[in-house]
Amino acid sequence: VTYVRESNIPILGINTGRLGFISSISAGQIDDAVNDILKGKYQINERALLELNTDKKLFKEKNFALNEVSVSRKNTASMITIKTFLDNEFLNSYWADGLIIATPTGSTGYSLSCGGPIITPQAKSLVLTPIAPHNLNARPLVIPDDTKITFTVSGREEKFFLSLDSRITTISNNTEIAVEKADFNLKMVQFNEETFIKTLRKKLLWGQDTRN
Repeated sequence: VTYVRESNIPILGINTGRLGFISSISAGQIDDAVNDILKGKYQINERALLELNTDKKLFKEKNFALNEVSVSRKNTASMITIKTFLDNEFLNSYWADGLIIATPTGSTGYSLSCGGPIITPQAKSLVLTPIAPHNLNARPLVIPDDTKITFTVSGREEKFFLSLDSRITTISNNTEIAVEKADFNLKMVQFNEETFIKTLRKKLLWGQDTRN
């Protein structure tokens, strides 16, 4: 994704791990997948990305994420405070281990493991999911994907982790971070028989209860 960027070149996900929600084929199915592509048995789906902006250009030109932007504690066992604004309106100060801002694609990843909802790829939404919040009334929040999210992080330590998908850097106390939907989408190959709903059923074993 970091190489393709806004070039409109479609990506086919190959699952070399475990769940693989956006990787529709396994390594052993590559030959069949290539044949299906040559026969035109696929369609193109577009996925939204997140763009990160900071004064220091922390990730330079690779300042976007397909799954999520997250902030978390670094060298401390103490919780951190994430003061969060939506379109410049104060939302909440999360006392937590961190905060995840996920796209619909990322809703089945880190956010899901922290109790966030599953969002279908066509939904024009983002989700804010706190990581182990101390204020127990803090819950995942689904917002429109045209919302600008800004936050600052503070705590007992001077440094915190900031990540875009699998890329990680550190930020200092009270650095202001801005996150919003990128102005381009990622194009992904989906085979005709592999819908998102079918993937959910297969990956999460829905409908496999013996009572069904």
